[in-house]
Amino acid sequence: MTEDEVKSLTALWRTRWGGAPIGCALSARHPDRWVRFHSLPDSKRYAETEQEYETILDRHHRVLAELGADEGVYVIAGYFADAPVQASAGPRTHAGAVPWLTIDPDEHPYVEIPLTLRVGTAPLRRTALDPLLRCVADDELGHVIISPLDLRWLYHPYDGGADVIAPSVRERDGLKSRHADWLPTPPSRL
Repeated sequence: MTEDEVKSLTALWRTRWGGAPIGCALSARHPDRWVRFHSLPDSKRYAETEQEYETILDRHHRVLAELGADEGVYVIAGYFADAPVQASAGPRTHAGAVPWLTIDPDEHPYVEIPLTLRVGTAPLRRTALDPLLRCVADDELGHVIISPLDLRWLYHPYDGGADVIAPSVRERDGLKSRHADWLPTPPSRL
């Protein structure tokens, strides 16, 4: 991403979403369009078999496909100051990711040490996103947000599921209806 693209993303984020791009804070800021899905049946948190990993990845990709992104997606991933990103980090990074923002602990209650957000673009394809989603599922990487280039929706995968901020209440309700068996029981608020 170029410096101009990063500046454009920053301006668009502030206009569309406001606040810091911290995935775990999105549901509180946008409760009317938020829905949470669990990654495995019976709200199981972590995969133990390859079949369970496939279920996790399939659920992520089904929701992402329904949300849609014509020209690819932004992938935003956070890295704490005490665990810098290294070139050998493999799937924890994404090709072309550049430093975007640093979140200071004094500015955000969910951050205890400085968090550097890196951003890059990727196609909305399994080959591009599966390594990253699998790291998230194994709790090896947090603070991930996936969004189309116009930021009309936000997808925050975490170990155990994903929070979605849909483009509208109607679209959120459609997702909830189509994937009712993936909703937390009882319904989750955070």
